[in-house]
Amino acid sequence: MTMTSQRPSSRQAAVYAACVISLFVIWYHQLFGAVPRPSKPTAAETSTAHSTSTPLTATPAADLSSARAPFVSWPLRRLCTEQVESGSVVPGLVFICDDNSGGPGNIRNYILTCLRYAIDAGATGLQVPRIRARSATDKANLFREHRPFGYMFSEAHFRAAMRDACPHISLFASAAADDDEHAGLGAIPGVAAKAAREKLPPERMVRRITPKNFGGSRAGCDSRDPNRHTDRFGHAFREWMRDTAAGLGQAPTSWDNPALVRLSWGVLWDWPVMRDGPELAATFGGLLRIREDILELADGVVQSMRELAASESGTGRRDGNVESGLGRSDGLFLGVHLRTEEDALSQWPTYGNQSDGYLHQADKQGFRGGVAYLASGSEKETRRFAQDARARLNLSVRSKYDLVQGQDLDKLKSLSWDQQALVDFAVLLESDYFVGVSPSSFSINVALKRHLRKEGLITRPWKVGASDDISWLVGRYFSYWDDWLFMFDGMWP
Repeated sequence: MTMTSQRPSSRQAAVYAACVISLFVIWYHQLFGAVPRPSKPTAAETSTAHSTSTPLTATPAADLSSARAPFVSWPLRRLCTEQVESGSVVPGLVFICDDNSGGPGNIRNYILTCLRYAIDAGATGLQVPRIRARSATDKANLFREHRPFGYMFSEAHFRAAMRDACPHISLFASAAADDDEHAGLGAIPGVAAKAAREKLPPERMVRRITPKNFGGSRAGCDSRDPNRHTDRFGHAFREWMRDTAAGLGQAPTSWDNPALVRLSWGVLWDWPVMRDGPELAATFGGLLRIREDILELADGVVQSMRELAASESGTGRRDGNVESGLGRSDGLFLGVHLRTEEDALSQWPTYGNQSDGYLHQADKQGFRGGVAYLASGSEKETRRFAQDARARLNLSVRSKYDLVQGQDLDKLKSLSWDQQALVDFAVLLESDYFVGVSPSSFSINVALKRHLRKEGLITRPWKVGASDDISWLVGRYFSYWDDWLFMFDGMWP
């Protein structure tokens, strides 16, 4: 039987062509690694991201911009668990994070940066950080006696958060005073015995290191440049410890032979915070919660500002003439940080730069005829700004001293200059719009923490030189180092 060829139908040809095209598309994606565009997280996924236990547990989203935000522990727990499971921990390695100085922004970031280095180094111990206070009479003198951790932050919260997230790191009490450092270090397991063997006081056993010296060359960059080798720091540091001990004929580090490490001063902007992902960057700062009595004072100030804003008659924001899109609402107030005190550096924006920028932005945001909360450490400059704001915008300006009375006023006056700044910090976080100045670490810290209000754990970095819809910073943004822009890369919100 003779077989005759049959011409394929048009339907069969179409199917054949579709198969060929599909195979080509699959081959192309495999060859060139095409990746589908990620979709926007759903509300459920965003809520899940705010879990305080595990990213797979759905819980209501928390406002991470609040001074009272709960500590979301799973990003730090993941980091510490990876450190332990990889065998990158050193029994007997204890970090000391007390070589800090300055205002709350500097102190806070130094402690967090030091702790981040300690985790990567493989530390299994941490002395609860002490805080170096500034002079009460000379604000520019930042290097006075040390105060306990509770001078600014809640030690109970810190201990509980560390126990939850990094249980392999033991916390040890600090000395009550500088002249009692021997007793503080001596309470760390193995230190007293080692000091007796080596006939050295415990403080002489502390090794001071500069983290940028480990992991690789920085090739002549400015000394203020962030650490470009944080990924390699831990391995390089542990290798250096082993080599040093072997070279001196010493036993390896252990709890019978502990090693005490203190970071050098000035490392506070070293760690590029986004290297660990937005979820750790957004939550790591939650380890340091402002102490409760200071938060209670701030709560009272915020309530007074809300009541004042609601009662004040005026135009602009409450009349619905709002460019920012927040709409008509009572009780809204502007937050202002004026950084012109005696310790401000001469190259920073002047009073004129700051006040002109602030009042222009206040008008743009619809606060003409409204109310503003001013954070400033100078009574003279507070009066000056209040007069200028009233004259130009009919803006009513208040400070914390205008808003507390009775026993609360006595409590406020009993606080140091920097402790009072923590009241301002907590209040400014709650303001409806904030204006501050770069390169003040205080202003930048407020703006970056407020920025978490937008997207929580998945918050993208603040755009340097720009603003978001709830904060704005006046400043120069030309030179990465001379204009201190490196702080934006190394600031924990």
